[in-house]
Amino acid sequence: MQPLDAEHCYRALCARDRRFDGIFFVAVETTGIYCRPICPVRTPARARCRFFVRAAEAELEGFRACFRCRPERAPGLAPVDSTPRLVTRALARIASGALDAGSVDDVARELGVTGRHLRRAVEAAIGVSPIALAQTRRLGVAKWLIQDTSLPITDVAYTAGFASIRRFNASFRERFGCAPTAIRRGGMDATARDGVTLRLEARTPFAGPALFAFLKSRAIPGVEEVSDTSYRRFARIGRCEGWIDAALATERPSIVTRVDARLLPELAEVVARLRALFDLDARPDLIDAHLSTDTVLAPLVARAPGVRVPGAFDAWELAVRAVLGQQVSVRGATTVSGRLVRAFGERLPADGAWCFPSPTALTAASVDDVRQIGIPGARARTIVALARAVANGDVDLSPGADPDTTVAALDAVPGIGPWTAGYVAMRALRVPDSFLPDDLAAKKALGVSRAKDAARLSERWRPWRAYALMHLWSSLASRPARVSPRSTRA
Repeated sequence: MQPLDAEHCYRALCARDRRFDGIFFVAVETTGIYCRPICPVRTPARARCRFFVRAAEAELEGFRACFRCRPERAPGLAPVDSTPRLVTRALARIASGALDAGSVDDVARELGVTGRHLRRAVEAAIGVSPIALAQTRRLGVAKWLIQDTSLPITDVAYTAGFASIRRFNASFRERFGCAPTAIRRGGMDATARDGVTLRLEARTPFAGPALFAFLKSRAIPGVEEVSDTSYRRFARIGRCEGWIDAALATERPSIVTRVDARLLPELAEVVARLRALFDLDARPDLIDAHLSTDTVLAPLVARAPGVRVPGAFDAWELAVRAVLGQQVSVRGATTVSGRLVRAFGERLPADGAWCFPSPTALTAASVDDVRQIGIPGARARTIVALARAVANGDVDLSPGADPDTTVAALDAVPGIGPWTAGYVAMRALRVPDSFLPDDLAAKKALGVSRAKDAARLSERWRPWRAYALMHLWSSLASRPARVSPRSTRA
């Protein structure tokens, strides 16, 4: 369990400081309820408060989630260096619903350890078991759906990851002290037929417009539709497929998301992917404070507080997009990405959508076939080789994949070098300290010509170098000089 400074937490609670939303939870001993630090109820006396890093810790001590501030909607904890890598990888899988259909032993096997070792590692790092974390997540999703949608209770139970209605009802009553129907609101717009609408919250400050601008310029034609404030795509996850719409909220830092009813069995995975795509679990208070100590970055942070590192809804798509972006402009990479989709993707006439070509589809293609989309033969060979590596399991792009192992495997693919592998680590694997010292735009922004000089300067920005890189890239937009196309690739 991570240590907390109780006095610091109480000051944040009194101020209802949104920067600490999801960083800790406060439990009130006299009521038996735990809340977010932004809860609108009257602030309890310091002597009555206990503070926890995770909701599961509070629940383990017998506290129940508040119905006002909705702890299940709080931003999550982004991976940090202080958390063992094994635990970080396990948490990513649990957040995606891995324990809904599988066991701790199954997850441990995927991570290359025994179930016993994984249980010990998770409990030692965060104070609760993997099963307890999964149960908190399931009940939180269920509570979220009951209060925010009109989805039938039976559908809520299965969507949240419960195997039976009886078990769901018993668990819900045990955790919240009432039946699921007792907290149902009226007048919800979402229905089981149309899907559900959820609000995914972020910490403030949140540079949402800059985030959408980045994604807009790199949207894959036919697969993604991105405007200044909205993101739309058709997704296929497991055996489920359907539309996802996300929009930047105006009233508070959050993303309002509409999920097709057909994707509800994979709702946990959808939410996890969207939180990663929009970097909603970032700690702007820590990141901006650290980067502002640097004379180069301080004015950039002041001009754009709360910058996020855009993630990827699909790591495979991002990896291919990164290869297609080698040594070409962003616009050029976007164009050939659309050609790749039309040549090898799956057209779904009923939905008016395209699915990005799978690794299997590109493995079956010849290099000459891929080259016909308008890319050099060497790059076509790299695309086919990458597809084979992913299809064979040599390159792991799954949630919680070990970054060092994946980067090494990517480096082994002919035609993929440090820049491409680092870019995938930064966006798809969510490595906050990923940096690209040989990036031409970064070197231009820093006023250096050698990669080793850029790498040397970046050392003082650890462990948030990916965020520093986003600031450097953004700084070039206001400069009159034209940047080399190669420096703005991918």
